[in-house]
Amino acid sequence: MTGLKKNQGCCNNDIRDLIEPENREISIVRQCELLGNSRSGYYYKPQGESEENLNIMFEIDKQYLETPFYGVPKMLSYLRSLKYNINIKRVRRLMRLMGLETIYCKPNLSIPGKDHIKYPYLLKGLLIERVDQVWSTDITYIPMIKGFLYLTAVIDWYSRYVLSWRLSNSLDSSFCIDALNDSLMRSKPEIFNTDQGVQFTSEKFTERLKDNKIRISMDSRGRAIDNIFIERLWRSLKYEYVYLHSQKDGKELYQGLSKYFEFYNNRRLHQALGYKTPYEVYYNLTK
Repeated sequence: MTGLKKNQGCCNNDIRDLIEPENREISIVRQCELLGNSRSGYYYKPQGESEENLNIMFEIDKQYLETPFYGVPKMLSYLRSLKYNINIKRVRRLMRLMGLETIYCKPNLSIPGKDHIKYPYLLKGLLIERVDQVWSTDITYIPMIKGFLYLTAVIDWYSRYVLSWRLSNSLDSSFCIDALNDSLMRSKPEIFNTDQGVQFTSEKFTERLKDNKIRISMDSRGRAIDNIFIERLWRSLKYEYVYLHSQKDGKELYQGLSKYFEFYNNRRLHQALGYKTPYEVYYNLTK
């Protein structure tokens, strides 16, 4: 089993369906805590996009996995080749909404924070030779039939084991901190690597690492390969599940992701791991 909490990662719209506002015995705050989500997520109401824009965002997401070097002009040309009547301003807005910052070579969902402490990249030339040596995290865009959500996950570099994950309908840092806390309930790494997004440079996030005496490593700006294993996770997730299954809402997506991560951790064989599963490697099991 992956060790994920029940209801972990439900999108906030679905959390509203699960919470009972008139329950006098359990407050809304406590109900949010029990469901593993923040109170701000309960009150958050996302703005919708048109069906055409959602279709365009789906195509952008797929193409960006293939050509992360595409900026707005090239993406515009690609979308027009698919017969979308679209202008450059619209493409730029949608890519920004998705967190795809075109001047870098990776989807930059974690918006760079201003005036944060600069932490060095500690993984250059480092030999990864044991579990819990290096963990990393990132955020990616997940399309649905009528909307989209953001996904974060924490992965162990040596075993490729997904330690925790969370869904959110906003880029608020709380869902990233929740995923970190869940991971630290299992174990802790020597080094934790992130990009320089505000979610990961926030005091709450970095102090949690410091309190556990974990060394903080951060990607160089524009270096997708600095966090290569989680980038590979996103690619596998999208081609093996997201693009094959059209999820109608957050509940359905959450259920599907739960099944996928269970498969990924426990049954998906990795050539780089000697055709073992991440679970077998992380827990040092032999066949």
